[in-house]
Amino acid sequence: MDELVIAVAQLRMVDGDVATNLAHYTDVLTELSQPTDLILLPEMFPTGYQIRTSILEPHLGSSVAWMHNLAARYDAMVGGTIGVTDAGKNYNRFYLVEPTGNVSYYDKQHLFAMAGEEKIFTAGNRRIVVNFRGWRIALQTCFDLRFPESARNCGDYDLLLYAASWPAVRDYAWRSLLVARAIENQTYIAAANRVGDDAKGHAYVGHSCILDAEGKACSELPDVAEGILTARISKKHLAILRTSFPVLPKSADQ
Repeated sequence: MDELVIAVAQLRMVDGDVATNLAHYTDVLTELSQPTDLILLPEMFPTGYQIRTSILEPHLGSSVAWMHNLAARYDAMVGGTIGVTDAGKNYNRFYLVEPTGNVSYYDKQHLFAMAGEEKIFTAGNRRIVVNFRGWRIALQTCFDLRFPESARNCGDYDLLLYAASWPAVRDYAWRSLLVARAIENQTYIAAANRVGDDAKGHAYVGHSCILDAEGKACSELPDVAEGILTARISKKHLAILRTSFPVLPKSADQ
């Protein structure tokens, strides 16, 4: 496929209330008005960003089952992070669920110590690039955005996903770093952030976006607005940019 249609969900959450959140997201996603290849949800979308063992699910638990249903309904890959426990360790795990039922996952590498995330979760140590409908898709989670080395494009991906719970107080950094990652890695970026206030009173203004490889917005939502933003991205456009200004190393399949 030369083109990929992306839908990014910018959502309000009720912290800790999985049933209410998933029902709400199901309703919001009915706004999708065109066939979609990829649906991206924010960080810890079932529960909101929670550093508590009581919110953890087993690996491939009920929220992943909900993602399977969504993927089948929309014939699209569905992505977002969930707090899980697996083999005696806890992870902030980014799942990608395909309509075929195939599941890939990435464990957040850079844990947010200021919230005590490292006290509960184990940092991941794997770089993940998923091939889907001819696109090579890399995964990152929230605080990973501040570490350019973990997102470095070694010529092995075309689209970089960020699932986040990034507060309004650091919104300028969020927007600036996303543009930087797109430009330096010559990649499309899709980034999903939540909106509204959490249970601790932290505010989130969203600024979810889909950026092209020059850091320009393909689609974005206004501050604080809940909803779905969509964009159609093109490998042909990406190839022209990378050929005319070749800053990336060659990958094995180039």
